Amino acid sequence: MEEKQYFLSPDLAHRLAAIDVGTNSIRLVIAEPLREGNYRILDEEKATTRLGKGLAATGRLNPVAVEQSLEALRRMQQIAAGFQVRELRVIATCAVREAEDGPDFCQRVKQETGLDVEVISSQEEAHLAFFSVARNFHLEGKQVAVADIGGGSTEIILASGNLIEAICATPLGAVRLTEMHNSNQPLSLEQFDELLDAIDRELRKQTRHVLLEPHLLIGSGGTFTTLAEMIMASKGQLGLPLRGSEVTRADVRHLLDRLRKMPSEARRSLPGLSPDRADIIVAGVAIIDRLMRHFNLNRVVIHDRGVRDGLMLTMIDSSPAIAGDGSPDREMSVDRFASKCGTDMQHGKQIARLAGLILSQIADRFGLDRRDRGLVESAARLQDVGYLINYEQHHKHSYYLILNSRLAGFQPHELELIANIARYHRGAEPKKKHANFSQLSARDQQRVRQLSAILRLAGGLDRSNSQQVRDLAITADGDTLVMHVIADQLPEVDIWTAQRRSDAFERAFGMPLEIRWEHPAEAAQRPASA
Repeated sequence: MEEKQYFLSPDLAHRLAAIDVGTNSIRLVIAEPLREGNYRILDEEKATTRLGKGLAATGRLNPVAVEQSLEALRRMQQIAAGFQVRELRVIATCAVREAEDGPDFCQRVKQETGLDVEVISSQEEAHLAFFSVARNFHLEGKQVAVADIGGGSTEIILASGNLIEAICATPLGAVRLTEMHNSNQPLSLEQFDELLDAIDRELRKQTRHVLLEPHLLIGSGGTFTTLAEMIMASKGQLGLPLRGSEVTRADVRHLLDRLRKMPSEARRSLPGLSPDRADIIVAGVAIIDRLMRHFNLNRVVIHDRGVRDGLMLTMIDSSPAIAGDGSPDREMSVDRFASKCGTDMQHGKQIARLAGLILSQIADRFGLDRRDRGLVESAARLQDVGYLINYEQHHKHSYYLILNSRLAGFQPHELELIANIARYHRGAEPKKKHANFSQLSARDQQRVRQLSAILRLAGGLDRSNSQQVRDLAITADGDTLVMHVIADQLPEVDIWTAQRRSDAFERAFGMPLEIRWEHPAEAAQRPASA
C-alpha cells in the first residue's frame, strides 16, 4: 500500500511537537498526523535532568537541574525547528507544579527560549494519560484502573469503559520516594517494609471515596515499561512488543525483592534497566506492587505511551487544520455522553423538559437565574449515567462520571455544578459533610439545593417512564404553591411519586407545594394569571 494512502495530503500536513517537562526527565516528541486521528513519530529526544531532585526537602527546584533543563529545552526547540513544526506545546507536571520557584522557572524558559510552559494540574495530567490509554486499548465493558507513575506523583484513574469515574492524584513519585526512603541503596527488611507501608497509607488515603472496583490495571510511564523490559529480559523475551504485554504480581514481587537487595551501581548492569533509572527503580516497582495489592489485581497490562501521547492526540483533535473548525454543540455533547452510558434518552429528555418548565415558572418568585435552566436540564439528561457502574449507588457514580466527562462546550465549573445537581436527584439531600458539596461556594451550594430539588420533582413526574405529562403550570394559592400537572389521563404514579419527593422542594424554597392533575381542556380555561 502506498504511503499517500496513509498520510495527510501535502496541503494538510501539520507537523506537531510536544515537550513534557517532568520531575525526572524532559521528553520531546515530533510527529506528523495520520488520517485516522493517530500520528507517525518523526523524532524523539530525552534528557534526564532530575528537575525535582531534593524538592521534597527544599520546596524548590534543583539549581543544577534548572540549568540543565534550560539547555535541554533550547536543544529540543532547535530540533523541532529543524522539522518545521507548525505547533509546539510545552507542559510541565509535578515538580514545576509544586515548587515555590516553579513560576520563576517558567519565566526563565520564556525569556531565554521564547517557549510558553503550561503547568498542568494533576487532574489534567491524569486526563492526558487516560486519553492515551483509551485510544490504544479496547476498554468497552471493562472496569479499569489506569496508573501513570512519574518522578513526583502517581495519577490513578478509575474508569468504566472510556468514561472516567474518579481521579486520585497521589504524591507517590519514584524520585520523591527514593529520596524519602533512601531506596537507591540496598534496603533491609525493616526499611523495605517502611517504604511499602508509606505507599499503602497514601493509597488508602487517596482512594477512600472510590466506589468503582477495577478488574484490570493498565500502567503507563517509564516505570511500567522498564518493569516489563526487565522481566522480559529475565525470561529471554527482549524484543517482544511492550504495549499490551502483561506482568503478574508474582513477577513483580520476585523482581522487587531482588532489586531492593542490590546497590544502584549493581542495578545498572541489569538487562532491560536503563542506567539513568537504576537509582529510582525500587521505589517505582514498589508503587506498582502496592497498587496491585490495593486493588486486589494479579496482573498489570503495560502501555508504552502516556502523557505525551495524550497531549499529542489532544493537539491533533483540537487542531482546526486537522480536525475541522466546528464549534461544540452542548446539547449534542450531552446526548452523545448519555447515549454512551446507555441511559434511557426519552426518559431523560422528558425530565429535562419538565425541570426547565418548573424553573422558568418559579424563577421570578424566588430570584433564580434563568440561565441555570441549562444546568438543570443537562443534569436531568445525565442523572442516570451512573447506571453504567451499578444501580444502587448510581447517583454517586453519575456525579463522578459527569465531573470527569470534559463535555464539549462546558466549562469545568459548569460540569461541577451539573454533577452535583445530578448527584442529588435521589438519595440524601445536599449536606455540608459531603465533600463534593462542601467545596462549593455558598452561592453555588444554594443553587445546587434549589436545582436538585427541582430535578427530584421533575423526575417524579415521569416515574412511570411513559411521558404522560404534557405540560405543567405553577400558580399560588395564598401561601401555597400549586402545580397543575397537565395530562390526558390521570398520571397517578407520577403524581404520587412527585408528592413523595416534594419535601426537598418545600425546604429549598420555603413554601408548601400542592400537586393537582388537570386535563388539557381544563387547563385551557384556567386564567393565565391564576
